[in-house]
Amino acid sequence: MSEAPQQPPIAVAKLRKSFGRQVVLAGIDLQVNHGETLAVLGQSGTGKSVLLKLIMGLQEPDSGSIEINGEKIDTSNRTRLNQIRTKVGFLFQQAALYDSLTVEQNIEFPLEHHAHLSESDRKQRARELLAKVGMERDAAKMPADLSGGMQKRVGLARALALDPEILLFDEPTAGLDPITADEIDRLIVELKKERHMTSIVVTHDIHGVRTFADRIVMLREGSIVLDGSFANLEKSKDPFLARFLKSAA
Repeated sequence: MSEAPQQPPIAVAKLRKSFGRQVVLAGIDLQVNHGETLAVLGQSGTGKSVLLKLIMGLQEPDSGSIEINGEKIDTSNRTRLNQIRTKVGFLFQQAALYDSLTVEQNIEFPLEHHAHLSESDRKQRARELLAKVGMERDAAKMPADLSGGMQKRVGLARALALDPEILLFDEPTAGLDPITADEIDRLIVELKKERHMTSIVVTHDIHGVRTFADRIVMLREGSIVLDGSFANLEKSKDPFLARFLKSAA
């Protein structure tokens, strides 16, 4: 007897979102497979970050459906939505650390609220995660004392705190120098290899996309105009895609 096909970790169907008269997403269909790293590209204002916020349940779609591991989040109540979110890590574009908490306390925050761990176990888990991103020596610092790249690292450690099955990255290398951006890109690759995580990375970093992406989706005017590999992007004869690739490179 053959096994039933596995549900994709992330599936959106006919997803629409507008702000006033501005159509941001115009009915897109998208699935992300187990262990896949999907890069989402497009010009500013094309709905890339909005897509992530919809998947996290931070915003509500106008219509369409969003499923995480086969469960519709757009119709889930608040309690169930919060439970689903514990399986999804989110690295915000500006890291979104709590200014009044130390680096270590920022990592401990989701553990304190969602994991049944003792204080000593929480601290050990936080130190392990900070070591993973090369920030173990900065545990006692405040976010204001960190560079942008360091804040991104701490944000990534916090996103991993609850051992999520899915990771969402919103412009993880934006505003970083090339060396630091490469380090973040390598961390994404390492996570894919070590944890076989399913990830969506919204980015303008073409070099990084070439490094970590299994698949690319290009958004334009609320629609998907490319869904394929980096090679598909490079070989495309579409004038918009060729112009985007040239300018981004």
